[in-house]
Amino acid sequence: MLLIVSDALAQVKMPSIFTDGMVLQQQAKVPLWGWAGKGKNVSVKCSWNGENYQAKADKDGKWKVFVNTPKAGGPYSIKISDGQTLTLNDVLIGEVWILGGQSNMEMPMKGFRSQPVYGSNDAILHSKNPNIRLYVVPRAREFEAKENSKPSVWKHAEPEAVANFSATGYYFGRLLQDLLQVPIGLINVNYGGSTAEAWMSREELAAFADIKLPEQKDAAKVDNRTPTALYNGMLHPIIGYGIKGAVFYQGESNYDRPDQYQKLFPALVKEWRSEWKQGDFPFYYVQIAPYNYAQLPPYQSGGKFNSAYLRDAQRKALDAIPNAGMVSLLDIGDEKSIHPMHKKPVGERLALLALGKTYGMKGFGYESPLLDTMEVTGSIAKIKFKNVHNGLSTFGHDLVNFEICGKDRWFYPAKAEIDGNEVLVSSPKVKEPVAVRYAFKDFVVGELFSTERLPVSSFRTDDF
Repeated sequence: MLLIVSDALAQVKMPSIFTDGMVLQQQAKVPLWGWAGKGKNVSVKCSWNGENYQAKADKDGKWKVFVNTPKAGGPYSIKISDGQTLTLNDVLIGEVWILGGQSNMEMPMKGFRSQPVYGSNDAILHSKNPNIRLYVVPRAREFEAKENSKPSVWKHAEPEAVANFSATGYYFGRLLQDLLQVPIGLINVNYGGSTAEAWMSREELAAFADIKLPEQKDAAKVDNRTPTALYNGMLHPIIGYGIKGAVFYQGESNYDRPDQYQKLFPALVKEWRSEWKQGDFPFYYVQIAPYNYAQLPPYQSGGKFNSAYLRDAQRKALDAIPNAGMVSLLDIGDEKSIHPMHKKPVGERLALLALGKTYGMKGFGYESPLLDTMEVTGSIAKIKFKNVHNGLSTFGHDLVNFEICGKDRWFYPAKAEIDGNEVLVSSPKVKEPVAVRYAFKDFVVGELFSTERLPVSSFRTDDF
């Protein structure tokens, strides 16, 4: 009898991410879903076209419809009814992006305590914009995948909301909104200190024998580094929400496992795309910034504890991920802080990738030059780059971060000269070059850029 009464009183509900003020992806077939009484008929009516969509709750009370969205605009309303009506108001149609990663994506505009975001106070002061909407998925670490996340609400961009929102994400969204002139929806799903494997499912991680999956007896101990924990508690509840693409800033917590990360990260992207069922949506990510990682436990340095190896894994992963782009931060790291204060360039470089690669805008640079090939002529190694349209530049600085080695694999500081789209590298101590490295240090300040001042990533031509 109690079950019958409970079912009769069941009212249509939706996941936490569906609230007043949300943004839906424009000109798409986007899913709306939720729960109602078992077997109940659910109708969904959208004010932009007056069309009624129908669904029937299954044996678990779940229902889903796909609605057609128009060109960017709004505000609109959506009415969902199973006899009782739930209304979502102030709904905008525009461009929706996921913001994923760990603390450098999470770092709010106001900064962390005693760790500022450079220039953010003025940006916060002038942030009021009803066409930028912000949503934060609350932190949650779970042993099993959840159908819903903790409650949260979509907020208009204004000083208080922006101050507490991802700085990288906000600067990304602000430039998109300024250039595209459509509503922008930003969904913040990140957690400081998290590993890549925390954002992946048990099924996907089964292919990685060196990653220990949690067992039921460990359920009470899951944290932000536990494999699957954040996928279960934060990502799984929002999978399927209509998006344009994702931007991602993570890798610091995997810096000591670069070889594994080179395979793990593309697997993460592949899984997200597979579960979203939107094809190979754009995925733009940030290469971790230079930093002295020996300051962190286990206080090890040298060998592959040099974070340049993780940056190199991220660079190489780009070849394994279709429809992707990588932002280099080789010029704005911080030797003493793992949270560099310059977040505006990070967000805006991500936005440049989206504007150029996703939205097809032209006439500006949007990709950093990347290592292409090395050719050796005598004692000179010629380094060729991809994504160079107007030459390379140091903007007045000397090239001091190149190294070169011969068959003995001993690297010497090298003389390097820009020759149009290439760099010529040599050393009097190396007669027969075998490999070249650039800025391949834990902490370093790069000096090689495109003429649009997008920094070249650290790289190595070897696999020693």
